[in-house]
Amino acid sequence: MAALLLTVTIWAAFALSARALSSSTLLPADAALLRFGVPLVVLAPALWRRRRRLAAVRPGPAAKIICGAGVPFFLAAMYGGSLTSAAFVGAIVPGMVPLFVSALVVAGGKSVPRGTQAAGLVLIVTGVVALVWRHLAAFDGDVLLGTGTLLVASGLWALYTVGLREVDLDPIGSIGLLCLPSLAVIALLTATGVLPSGLAHAAGSDIALFLVVQGLGVGLCAGLLYAFAIRRLGPERSSVVGSLSPAVVVLLATVLLDESPTLPVVIGVPLITLGVVLANRRPGTEVSPDA
Repeated sequence: MAALLLTVTIWAAFALSARALSSSTLLPADAALLRFGVPLVVLAPALWRRRRRLAAVRPGPAAKIICGAGVPFFLAAMYGGSLTSAAFVGAIVPGMVPLFVSALVVAGGKSVPRGTQAAGLVLIVTGVVALVWRHLAAFDGDVLLGTGTLLVASGLWALYTVGLREVDLDPIGSIGLLCLPSLAVIALLTATGVLPSGLAHAAGSDIALFLVVQGLGVGLCAGLLYAFAIRRLGPERSSVVGSLSPAVVVLLATVLLDESPTLPVVIGVPLITLGVVLANRRPGTEVSPDA
């Protein structure tokens, strides 16, 4: 749980950086290079010692991890954040994870969520609808596209969450499995011009900020902490991190990015938070209405 609480703080910084990227001198490909490259540089000796275990990972779980938290997820989260707000990133990406994880668990043959857990999933969906309803009614194409992209990012992260439980790797090995192919893909996309890069002309302050937040924070620290929590607590309980992340992001965005919480945010974020808490309740821990 301590690892999850630290992860909440780092993920809040990720949501803020996703929004801040649109006004920085860095492009999404530049942020991705820092995100996946820095952990590899720091952990290179440790990853070399784990090379045989990395090579032995089955393709299915490896694909879940690489797609779920790699380049597809990163670009989806960054692009979605540039079209919406930090509050949307912080609420939708981690907040919808329990719903997608439950869908994956059910697809794997386990029982359908019932009772309090089912009610929590309904509240999550209701909260997301509350967030986007105003933009849907006015048909704000940018916000709706951004919201859809963030939902894709959340679904990908659920794949990553489940995939971590299916590999026999420690947290350092899990980071290597994610970052090695992800860095290769983003480097290829930038080298061929598919994704533009402005790293050579970016401001030093922007590079330093994203190196710390994305490379050291999200890529290294959160990767180690979240992988550790997944192995100890399981994917369903670990996704409870989303219950705290939306509220933390809204508070930090108000202070750091001068974002004023709108009425849909004030309504939607608490609904998502409560929904995540209920969705992660185990049947044996339910209490009476008067408790």
